[in-house]
Amino acid sequence: MNIKHQKNYLSRRNLLQLGTGAIGTGVALSVASNLVTPEVATAQNITNPDEAIKALLDGNDRFANRKRRYKNQGYTRLQEVAKGQKPFASILGCADSRVPAEIVFDQGLGDLFVCRVAGNIAVPEEIGSLEYGSLVLGSKVILVLGHERCGAVDATLKGEEVPGQIGKLIEAIKPGVEKSKGQPGDKLENACKANILVQIENLKSSPVLSELINAKKLKIVGGYYDLDTGKVSLVS
Repeated sequence: MNIKHQKNYLSRRNLLQLGTGAIGTGVALSVASNLVTPEVATAQNITNPDEAIKALLDGNDRFANRKRRYKNQGYTRLQEVAKGQKPFASILGCADSRVPAEIVFDQGLGDLFVCRVAGNIAVPEEIGSLEYGSLVLGSKVILVLGHERCGAVDATLKGEEVPGQIGKLIEAIKPGVEKSKGQPGDKLENACKANILVQIENLKSSPVLSELINAKKLKIVGGYYDLDTGKVSLVS
């Protein structure tokens, strides 16, 4: 094993070992600072979660108003991030083909750490990925991005039987659907937004992420994407 591969192996191993007792003592944060090599390309000059949220919303405003800058999408940026990554934000988004995060937030290579799954659900695999994005890579915000007319949420509302592994998605969305019952207005929109909030709570239950939140190094917020306008509005 050469030195480069040995360093990468040790970094992953150290991350996995954090769950055995380091969380809650502050050790996780200090270990994480040693896992990110200093030569990686920084996404933007963003130092805290509020700046990260603003950068996302500003980028979405450019997209929705047809003023995209296409920043960090060229060959030079490709070469920069080939050495490593330090995204300023993470996105837990739906797998829907109409909601590609880098485009709707007008970002480029190395800017966003994106996890996409139908229904933007925070299942263990997604939570683990986002723990890595925040703890090791230094992402300052996790945005749970749901969207208008989500098919996975609609299928959960209808309650029909589904084939294969689709049922596991439905089970993860059901708590949000239940919370939305009885609310005035559009049932599907209410369920989509309630699902976003449920997934945020699932993420906050992670000891790794809650440690970062308590240290004011991370915020977890919700966003709702309008398929017709391209606008993202915060959900709370």
